Amino acid sequence: MILCIDVGNTNIKYAVFDRSELRVSFRVSTDLKRTSDEYGAQITDMLSVNHISAMEIKGGIFSSVVPSLDYTIEHMLRVYFNIVPKQIAPGMKTGLRMRVDNAHEVGADRIVNNVSALRKYGCGKPMIVIDFGTATTFNILGSDGEFIGGVIAPGIKGALDSLVSGTAKLPRVEIEAPKSIIATNTVTNMQAGIVFGFAGLVQYIVKKIKKELKTSDVLTVATGGFSETIAKETDCIDVIDRMLTLDGLKYLYDLNSSEEVV
Repeated sequence: MILCIDVGNTNIKYAVFDRSELRVSFRVSTDLKRTSDEYGAQITDMLSVNHISAMEIKGGIFSSVVPSLDYTIEHMLRVYFNIVPKQIAPGMKTGLRMRVDNAHEVGADRIVNNVSALRKYGCGKPMIVIDFGTATTFNILGSDGEFIGGVIAPGIKGALDSLVSGTAKLPRVEIEAPKSIIATNTVTNMQAGIVFGFAGLVQYIVKKIKKELKTSDVLTVATGGFSETIAKETDCIDVIDRMLTLDGLKYLYDLNSSEEVV
């Protein structure tokens, strides 16, 4: 079995694959103060609940946008699973061609998402891969599969946190669409601004990308925690794939492993 880990600024996502079959996936909050032992105890407990022993894990791979946790996660995998994990980093074989100013600046999660989208949905036309994470990222892939650039916008949760922390009376609300854009109380006013505002942001950015690509025949794939919420409010998202990053990690593990995957 192979353990795949996506370390994000807000959450850490885990998945265990038995060959090509997904056995289990779950997520926990990212905590910079947590030690490798704490992460190890947490994940082994989660696996035990799903009837998976640490001894069954034969390999691992992780991507991270939190450099301060890289050693913590790597050390945890070495100690608790006795494996030397692969990490998404410059020099790893991905098969992704990048036409950007500095390929080393591109986040590991964006690389994994692009590779995964091409493998799962590549169809000989341009693609836009949107990740609704701590930041909202747009990745543009040409019809030949080359990564040609992107957009980074604020994340939905971060925008809400900023709104709440920067005001004296606005409450924290659930991120969901209200019944009407013309909201009648403080909670629905905020929900309308956040959800419909971000739907408009996504719609406009996708429209501008298509204009610069000089084609409307573009496949848009969305992933991340709020992808379904925003997709319901816009017609520019074609595919929602919550497992895009973890599937991509498993593919890259196989691509970079000379050993038989068990």
